[in-house]
Amino acid sequence: MDTDERRRAILDIARQDGSVAVNRLATELGVAKETVRRDLRALEEHGLVRRTHGGAHPVESAGFETSLASRTTRLVPQKSRIGAVAADLIGDAETVFVDEGFTPQLVAQALPRDRPLTVITASLAVASSLADAERTAVLLLGGRLRGATMATVDHWATRMLAGFVIDLAYIGANGISREYGLTTPDPAVCAVKAQAMRSARRHVFVGVHTKFGAVSFCRFAEVGDFEAIVTDGGLPSAEAQRYSLLGPQVLRV
Repeated sequence: MDTDERRRAILDIARQDGSVAVNRLATELGVAKETVRRDLRALEEHGLVRRTHGGAHPVESAGFETSLASRTTRLVPQKSRIGAVAADLIGDAETVFVDEGFTPQLVAQALPRDRPLTVITASLAVASSLADAERTAVLLLGGRLRGATMATVDHWATRMLAGFVIDLAYIGANGISREYGLTTPDPAVCAVKAQAMRSARRHVFVGVHTKFGAVSFCRFAEVGDFEAIVTDGGLPSAEAQRYSLLGPQVLRV
């Protein structure tokens, strides 16, 4: 196996498993740990992975995106805490947009059910999670269904969304960085998120620490567009401070 083949194999494993460890790769590929570290550095330079202590995880891109099913198995305690804290930021909002993705789904499940609330979403999973909430009206955006994320996109969804004035939008992303803002791999998804940003008066970003510093294909918002960022303690406090200097309150939970 030459260098290019080995790096493709590492990337395939990372995308299949959600992360890779240097020790395990060295054993499986029969190479030195330093060789694996060099490979991971090269993959990171090409924007394909992000290194962590002892390994790396894949970066979502125009050619790769994790499925909703896989997202429900990773960093679940952290995502649950993010969902609960983000839901508490609702204030007096009566109309709420909840984005596609597992973390926004957990926000939806934590929203108050003791008062009238209207939730707009493109996500079938979000809509289903609120089906038994008697005082919550759910408006599901129409459009083409993306099987990987179980959410609707295209002009049907954006046109419907453009007709609303929404109090608060809970937004997720595949990547968030201080330089490039919030990004996602699919232009159709990007269009829905961008319209949600335009239609909502307030914006809250929800996402685990692995999203930070990652850059995907399509940009739909800037960090300064958000009143709050809710993430987990895996984001270093110094980095959280750098994001807060751009405008939003950063909550590490």
